[in-house]
Amino acid sequence: MRTSIKLILTILLLGCLIDFPYGYYQFVRFAALVGFGYLAFKANEQGYKNEAFVYLALAILFQPFIKIALGRTIWNIVDVIVGIGLLVSLFLSKQTNK
Repeated sequence: MRTSIKLILTILLLGCLIDFPYGYYQFVRFAALVGFGYLAFKANEQGYKNEAFVYLALAILFQPFIKIALGRTIWNIVDVIVGIGLLVSLFLSKQTNK
């Protein structure tokens, strides 16, 4: 389940680099809030406090209710960094499971 969420969030965040209607970005913010919230909950449940903190911070950053105005360029950079971070976390978790 967490792998699927990370992949979906990565695709959604990297999709933000494309010029979509504003509703797409609103959807991404809401999906990121829910997805990162779930990942934070699961990480905390398993005792990974640092990972839970990072996911919680990302949920707050992307939440759609009180927008953080960073400008399109900086948001694109944030989207790419977070997307790459999610992909890296997928590969690292697969290596530790082997």
